[in-house]
Amino acid sequence: MILIDSPTMISELNGSKDKLKKEIQAVLLVGGLGTRLRSVVPSAPKPLASVGDRSFLELLVLQLRSQGIRRLVMCTGYLGDQIETEFKDGQALDVKISYSREQRPLGTAGALQLATAHLSDASEFIVMNGDSFLEMDFAGFLHFHRSHGGIASLAARRVEDAARYGTLELDGDGRVKGFMEKTEREAPGMINGGVYIFDKAMLNHIQPGASSLEREVFPQVLRYGVYAQEQNGLFIDIGTPEDYARAQTMYEKLMAKVSISKN
Repeated sequence: MILIDSPTMISELNGSKDKLKKEIQAVLLVGGLGTRLRSVVPSAPKPLASVGDRSFLELLVLQLRSQGIRRLVMCTGYLGDQIETEFKDGQALDVKISYSREQRPLGTAGALQLATAHLSDASEFIVMNGDSFLEMDFAGFLHFHRSHGGIASLAARRVEDAARYGTLELDGDGRVKGFMEKTEREAPGMINGGVYIFDKAMLNHIQPGASSLEREVFPQVLRYGVYAQEQNGLFIDIGTPEDYARAQTMYEKLMAKVSISKN
């Protein structure tokens, strides 16, 4: 939690909000194969899975728009034509969308590296996984990132069962010291919530080709400063049939989180 206790901090946070509205881009990683969800979503890419009367990806777009973030890059891949047909240039949702489409699976890091041309004027940018929703204040997250001065910041979330996620190893200042692998043992833990802010320098640490942010890139850049800000709001990952079913029961709550503002 950020404590706003001085005019300077208030001014900086207001500046972060202006930056979000005017300049910062959000990259949505929506190209995965979604193999675990095929039994219930057999013919669409996972981010287009319906939750209530909307696609999950539309909820993410609405979340960004509700906080003034309107410049989006969608990194598509598997069945990406369906996503591009659904969202087009984003005008219907009052956002601007460009696309970077992989021709073969590149993983989270490879997909981001392929989108470099779309980020040529960005000094920093948001990155989001397309299969998870995390309630958060993006302006506050940007302030956190800038105040810590690292190459990357990630949104973290404490969950009751971290077995299928893996957990974060943090020091007392929120700096990420390491990533613990998934285990079969049910236990609470702090996990990576799938939302990041990266400095542009992160792109220099991703080689062309297939690679993973979580398994390959993050461990290499820890020495440059990767920090985690804990989030306490609504969280859902639709990566399994069980969690996808749970998302259906959360639809009204999700809509309430993305419709508070129309900045």
